[in-house]
Amino acid sequence: MTDPIIRVQGLTKRFQNVTALEEINLTINSGEVVVIVGPSGSGKSTLLRSLNLLEYPTEGNIFVDGVDITQTKTDINLHRQKMGMVFQNFNLFPHMNVLKNLTIAPSKVRRKSAQECEQYARALLERVGLADRAEAYPNQLSGGQKQRIAIVRALCMQPEVMLFDEPTSALDPEMVGEVLDVMKNLAGDGMTMVVVTHEMSFAREVGSRVLFMDQGRILEENPAQEFFEAPKSPRLQDFLSKVL
Repeated sequence: MTDPIIRVQGLTKRFQNVTALEEINLTINSGEVVVIVGPSGSGKSTLLRSLNLLEYPTEGNIFVDGVDITQTKTDINLHRQKMGMVFQNFNLFPHMNVLKNLTIAPSKVRRKSAQECEQYARALLERVGLADRAEAYPNQLSGGQKQRIAIVRALCMQPEVMLFDEPTSALDPEMVGEVLDVMKNLAGDGMTMVVVTHEMSFAREVGSRVLFMDQGRILEENPAQEFFEAPKSPRLQDFLSKVL
């Protein structure tokens, strides 16, 4: 049994008098798709953002490949290279075309040649069905296309883990499927993924494990089939009755 890629111990996050996360313990193993669900304000996004220290914990430890990234001596930027992150709102550079959006980080951070970066980016664009949009600018793309580009941008850094923070919540309903299809293909290829989402069908179909959060705690976690078919806590039963 290999060590987990990510291990969270006793993670607590407070914002002044509000406790957003309380005593979170979690392991994420290579190749897993861990899906986090729960009501708004339950701490899902705060937990996800904590995994690469976009939110710094008040208490607790986060280990990535065995290194405690909460320690001040740790080079967090080095560890962030191992984690691609996809947000709700794309965050593409509007003044750069798609190809430049995809190649700027690997060329500057990973010091890869322009030719190598472009070749890899074009291969990924082909994979997500956007090979013909390499020269387009973000304002020429649909929401679904922008989010697929945002996923490709993260993949261009060749991360070990992909973090998704409600990647379809800002999309029109007809564009959700094209983004989820890309994520399903990534999961099928063995990419380790942590996904905060309201898409229960994705959680059921793709999740290795599903976590239910409420009031800053993980109340229940199980393999996807058991999670949806035999929820144990009354709070999860109530939640599922409203979203399924």
